[in-house]
Amino acid sequence: MGQKVNPISNRLGVIRGWDSNWSEKGKYPANILEDYKLREYLNVRLAKCSVSRVVIERTLKMITITVCTSRPGLIIGQGGKDVEALKKELSKITDKDVQINVHEVKRPELDAQIVASTIARQVEGKVAYRRAVKASRFRFPAVSTALKSPAAKCSRKAALPCTLSAPTSTTLSSRPTPKLVFSV
Repeated sequence: MGQKVNPISNRLGVIRGWDSNWSEKGKYPANILEDYKLREYLNVRLAKCSVSRVVIERTLKMITITVCTSRPGLIIGQGGKDVEALKKELSKITDKDVQINVHEVKRPELDAQIVASTIARQVEGKVAYRRAVKASRFRFPAVSTALKSPAAKCSRKAALPCTLSAPTSTTLSSRPTPKLVFSV
């Protein structure tokens, strides 16, 4: 057995940040428990809103919660009524002021969490698994576009083999982009 490492740990500080940010010392266990309660409540309350990520940032008197979703209109509601109600509910859980930011995921078909939760919701609703996966390919066209890309076609077709030319130099300043070479 190899040792498994979560891939998010390789991305921290480079292209992704922590999902919880706080600077209070000595309250580590209480903050973890409170973050867990907030995430569980939000996952249950916003189950149909296609939530991708919940980022919690703390200051001494305020908690800022950023919800990344593909359907921000369901969270915000008409005139922001649902967001205000959600703020009041979360402030009862934490006993602090809560600010909610809603961030829209522009391409939900590329977010694994959203695609997986959509398929899981359909399977829970007694839809056949294969039908749910097939429907997600039509609902999220990037999944089917990825399968129709030239690299995927080359791996499936024996009549038109292709190779990926590797870059000759490995310096960061002059690294050429790999090109698909088709040979007939």
